[in-house]
Amino acid sequence: MGEATIIDGKAIALKVRQDVAARVARLTTTTGVKPGLAVVLVGEDAASQVYVRSKGKATREAGMESFEFRMPASSTADEVLARVAELNASDEVNGILVQLPLPDQIDEHHVIDAIDPLKDVDGFHAINTGRLSSGQEAMVPCTPLGCQILLREHLGTDGLKGANAVIVGRSNIVGKPMAQLLLQDHCTVTIAHSRTRDLADVVRRADIVVAAVGRPEMVRGDWIRPGATVIDVGVNRMARDDGKTRLVGDVCFAEGVKVAGAITPVPGGVGPMTIACLLVNTLHAACRQNQVAVPEA
Repeated sequence: MGEATIIDGKAIALKVRQDVAARVARLTTTTGVKPGLAVVLVGEDAASQVYVRSKGKATREAGMESFEFRMPASSTADEVLARVAELNASDEVNGILVQLPLPDQIDEHHVIDAIDPLKDVDGFHAINTGRLSSGQEAMVPCTPLGCQILLREHLGTDGLKGANAVIVGRSNIVGKPMAQLLLQDHCTVTIAHSRTRDLADVVRRADIVVAAVGRPEMVRGDWIRPGATVIDVGVNRMARDDGKTRLVGDVCFAEGVKVAGAITPVPGGVGPMTIACLLVNTLHAACRQNQVAVPEA
């Protein structure tokens, strides 16, 4: 058996972004609506600053309005909630994203709950998670939505039907919504985690593995069923021999690529899809708020 097919998240994300840009152009031309995304960054977290810059650039490239609000790390919860209230009330803003993590003095759940569910492009609000779990139209968290697109692109919708899918990780951000999306695509779904008994054996039965546990290279090659499709959500830094660090996923790629039928790399797999799906959500939010259909590309 040869090495696995590498699922190119960069290329697929580019297609999604180009599709969104075409739809935004048509929306603006036909209705005058220009979607707007507001990002709130509290503090000086270096990784968060990089993410916010990337999101702003991608938003503008898609023909949308980009609003950035930077607040000091000393900001109080009331100050952040006041900013969210302003954005909820703004007709120019269709999507609101408060960059996580927040400083320790701010309860992120209170902030997320304060966002208008129709503008909750992260898909974290309890109303959106509840609607997703009950099969209703909802804002879907961007990372699992990106994983779903990657799987549909590689396997096709028919290839997903009846497949045995194992998700390693049970977070509200990835694991749980990923399970709902795979159920919608008619997979048989198991949510496993670090305390699952005989975890390797559970993973080994899967046709589809989504690794989102946040532990570097936890999923080994001999955990993977030959020919399985592996989506690696993990982004972890590991030390190199020269004292620098390298990015690795939750799957040991060097081992997994020799066993899997297809696998996403880290970086260049799921990561680019997350920002692409943020644009998808912002477009859909703008259309719902203005009560117009999402245009054809």
